[in-house]
Amino acid sequence: MNTMNPVDCRVCRQDAAACFFEDLERFYWGCSACGAVFLHKSHLPGAEEERMRYLEHENDPEDMKYRQFLNRLARPLLKRMPAGLNGLDYGCGPGPALALILQEAGHRVQLYDPFFFPRQETLKKSFDFIVCTETAEHFHFPREEFKRLNLMLRPGGWLGIMTTFLVDRKDFPDWYYRRDPTHVVFYRRETFYALARIFAWQCEIPAENVVIMRKF
Repeated sequence: MNTMNPVDCRVCRQDAAACFFEDLERFYWGCSACGAVFLHKSHLPGAEEERMRYLEHENDPEDMKYRQFLNRLARPLLKRMPAGLNGLDYGCGPGPALALILQEAGHRVQLYDPFFFPRQETLKKSFDFIVCTETAEHFHFPREEFKRLNLMLRPGGWLGIMTTFLVDRKDFPDWYYRRDPTHVVFYRRETFYALARIFAWQCEIPAENVVIMRKF
């Protein structure tokens, strides 16, 4: 594989990605423009490997510790939104706990997940808000995914994202988040500000690993 020349970043599309890290199993590109780090295409996992990995996750909507974790996004998002909106839990997995939290707060929430709720008709609709928790790191082609989210989001709508930020390059080889074979793209704080500039979103980071965008 040719890893010597810069390539287009799969997040920001700039020709600014160069070798970031490699070991015996995987090769990662790092973008000097937006700060994203992403796995070489030849190492992306297959669909069945992804599905089986997701089934190992314990995402029980009745698990109070899990609900507390999701509230790190739900609480700041709910403070910003009026009641009674129509939303989407994008990449909700087999146990859509965040959707339940938002429904309990008075919102209507539809579900989409390519493995567990593959409702293609949902992707043709528009929404007042979209939440995407522990999902963005699984995007094989992030720019296309964020473009899709932008198209589904109504003007004035909110996009809430949770993913563990990449902070320190020296920790990357042993970083637990990288060790999950389905985690194929990693974002820094500046990556989300770059995406906000691309799509003309307002970007807030109200808590660690939590991003709230607003479309204008």
